[in-house]
Amino acid sequence: MLEIQLDDGGVGGYPGDDYCSGSVMSERVSGLANSIYREFERLIHCYDEEVVKELMPLVVTVLENLDSVLTDNQEHEVELELLREDNEQLLTQYEREKALRKQAEEVP
Repeated sequence: MLEIQLDDGGVGGYPGDDYCSGSVMSERVSGLANSIYREFERLIHCYDEEVVKELMPLVVTVLENLDSVLTDNQEHEVELELLREDNEQLLTQYEREKALRKQAEEVP
């Protein structure tokens, strides 16, 4: 099996495995990695390991970066949802205080 030395010192040979940092790739990226790995295996079987030797480290890096960006995006989506909820609560509080102030001004 072709093994790839990753940037952070670990060794990767199977893109779907946990990569060097010890974190698990998302299911989405792992699925892509598995498909790419199968295609690499097919190319190696047909042509030899040298065909993908230079390409595989680049693909592994792209998959790791994709996974990182996907994780960041998910975190931002959670943060955005929390901010929307905060905004909704503040708007409700503002409307309530506005109504109370209007009632207070109407009382002689």
